[in-house]
Amino acid sequence: MTINCKGNLIDLSSPKVMGILNLTPDSFFDGGKYKNDSEILSQVYMMLKNEATFIDIGAYSSRPNAEHISEEVELKRLLPIITLIIKEFPEIIISIDTFRSQVAKQGIEAGAALINDISAGHLDENMLKTVGKLHVPYIMMHMKGTPQTMQLQTNYENLLKDVLFYFSERIAKAKALGIIDVIIDLGFGFAKTSEQNFEILNKLELFNILDKPILVGLSRKSMIYKTLENSAKEALNGTSILNTIALQKSASILRVHDVKEAVECVKLLEQLNS
Repeated sequence: MTINCKGNLIDLSSPKVMGILNLTPDSFFDGGKYKNDSEILSQVYMMLKNEATFIDIGAYSSRPNAEHISEEVELKRLLPIITLIIKEFPEIIISIDTFRSQVAKQGIEAGAALINDISAGHLDENMLKTVGKLHVPYIMMHMKGTPQTMQLQTNYENLLKDVLFYFSERIAKAKALGIIDVIIDLGFGFAKTSEQNFEILNKLELFNILDKPILVGLSRKSMIYKTLENSAKEALNGTSILNTIALQKSASILRVHDVKEAVECVKLLEQLNS
């Protein structure tokens, strides 16, 4: 499987790592961590040095009960940083983590290469249409409700069937609007209990039936640290273990805070399977 990022074909038959850069003050793990341009560039440099293929930039926190911010605030946080990073690293492949079509459009126009939407177009009726016109890869995630309400929406008639149906419908709509490169994200921690997260991870290979690359975002999430009775800061080892399991079950992209460790998981499994 390949995706086209600004004219470059990225081969996802070998799993890739996406590094997370949060520009929000309230993200669950690294909110408010980067205080100035120098710190941002240093973090991006380290992620690229550690072999991240993509850098995912988010300016709207999607943690449970996160503060809602306006589109104007999101753009004000995001656009100058895209410009800053591309000036320093011209070959970088930037993903924009947003559910707003105008933020997606302006992010791509500023130099980003793909869109990562937690709502798969449900929170902005213009998103799929906009991505189709932009001709960029689109990551669609499974979620119910909004970041402010999703934890109240964990009831499913049949979890796996419901999620499969969700993606089938969204993929068909995306295709009809001209979106060629679709990546699915099962949405660990979004409108799901810890038990439901583990159920999806256990059956991850089932989603190969959709014939789309699978992105897995488990990095330092509560399903790890609550199970281990520690904290997000102590959840790196648990993250590496679950990332390894996800790779064994056909994950194509790992979205992580800790790039070096995720790349090591990929390399060791590739050596094992060679």
